[in-house]
Amino acid sequence: MGKIIAIANQKGGVGKTTTAVNLSAAIGAMGKKTLLVDVDPQGNSSSGVGIDRRQEKNTMYEVLIGECTGQEALVHTDFENLDILPSSMDLAAAELELASVDHRESALKNALIPLRENYEYIFIDCPPSLGLITTNALCAADTLLVPIQCEYYALEGLSQLMNTVRRVKRQYNSLLDIEGVLLTMYDGRLNLTQQVVAEVKKYFPRKVFSTVIPRTVRLSEAPSFGKPVLYFDKGSKGSKAYKTLAEEITKR
Repeated sequence: MGKIIAIANQKGGVGKTTTAVNLSAAIGAMGKKTLLVDVDPQGNSSSGVGIDRRQEKNTMYEVLIGECTGQEALVHTDFENLDILPSSMDLAAAELELASVDHRESALKNALIPLRENYEYIFIDCPPSLGLITTNALCAADTLLVPIQCEYYALEGLSQLMNTVRRVKRQYNSLLDIEGVLLTMYDGRLNLTQQVVAEVKKYFPRKVFSTVIPRTVRLSEAPSFGKPVLYFDKGSKGSKAYKTLAEEITKR
């Protein structure tokens, strides 16, 4: 049965989608069946693996409101062992439509139950908010991976995220744990980076990944080609970093 990892941080621009796309592709390339679930209405994970959302009849919107099953929305990507449940702009309305539904926090969990046995890893790319869709992701997940950028406001809002995690654990998913904290946009030459790393390790003792994701142009360029960086530039620093992260996660 596949392990479900939600990738979340309500702060935008922290490398959340970059991590969802490239980590899932790296684990797929290791020979492990992997599913990427895009529940961010912006749909950047979907386009990042070459999916044109406008061409997809069924997306996570239809799945969450019960108009189709996860199996019916499943799309095989061009990348090794990687499937996706694509996003839709309509997802922005899903929170309103789910608000009056019984057990609304479990819609995603219930949709993923029939798919879990087909995958070794399932990654959920969450929207940059702490609304009902992110709550659904945390209810469905076994663990939470938190990307944090090595910049001045890195820890801003994290107490809010941790409060949401505690609430979900208390009310819906007592087994939810922190998979790890991932430092992104890392530049070891900067004093600020070292200060941020020290702060994050203090805030999350023993939870920070050894792997860090460097600030690199190739990571920024790959999405415009609809490819994970591993398939865009295999020898780049970003590609090597996500392969190392994939190894770190699978060894646990």
